[in-house]
Amino acid sequence: MQFIIVTGMSGSGKSSAIDVLEDMGYYCIDNMPPELITKFTEICNQSKGKLDKVAFVADIRGGDFFTKLTDIVEQLKAEQINMKILFLDSSDDAIVRRYKETRRKHPLDEVSFGNIRKAIETEREMLVPIKSKADYYIDTTSTSVAEFKERMYNIFLDQDDEYMRIDVRSFGFKFGSLSEGDIIFDVRCLPNPFYVPELKEKTGLNSEVSDYVMQFEDAKKLLAKLDDLFDFLIPLYKKEGKAQLVIAFGCTGGKHRSVTFAEATAKHLKAKGFKVRVSHRDINKR
Repeated sequence: MQFIIVTGMSGSGKSSAIDVLEDMGYYCIDNMPPELITKFTEICNQSKGKLDKVAFVADIRGGDFFTKLTDIVEQLKAEQINMKILFLDSSDDAIVRRYKETRRKHPLDEVSFGNIRKAIETEREMLVPIKSKADYYIDTTSTSVAEFKERMYNIFLDQDDEYMRIDVRSFGFKFGSLSEGDIIFDVRCLPNPFYVPELKEKTGLNSEVSDYVMQFEDAKKLLAKLDDLFDFLIPLYKKEGKAQLVIAFGCTGGKHRSVTFAEATAKHLKAKGFKVRVSHRDINKR
């Protein structure tokens, strides 16, 4: 049996997540009081396979009940229940914009006296305990509907609990850091192909660019040290039960150095037998 708790910031896309999970065959329940999650898992266990994939949305709409969510999760995991937590997040500005577009009230509107940014700040503080327990984290700030669906499918479709999913990503610091990254490396210390006229408009997916980046001894040493670091760290993360690990590389524009290192790292990890997905957030931006 598979249970998923969907939680996170109001306005970050939890309803969209439930829609995707329903399409995957999950029985979904919105705004579930945490104390009832335990009872519902018991019902599912007694259903003899009729309810084998269930997703709950539990968030601050539950009021005082929500404060017990972390304890409920700990209890279920202690009982060896296959329970995963998906935490959805977004930037303050994006959440404010979405509430203005929908003209809906934030769940903490009354306690924040109608101040949307104060409501968001309060909610973030309330979510700290459950966020630290999350197995999966998606930042929807600049994610399109299609990209969000792809992320969801990559995480939850055909899950195999024996494998930890590793996302290797590249990004450009000029477009903002990657908030989803568990481990982020800044490779702006290396020579930039952007200043080589014939490489400027190409990316790290082109051999000319990757060869340029990796021709330098510092780049070779850095990659070798990172490979050793990942070989040491990833088994430790897996041992602790981490279901998803996001490794990110950032350079200035997210097209050359970060892409080269993301591709090289993904290749190394795949050769080690890990389940790896590589993506480049800013490769097509100018």
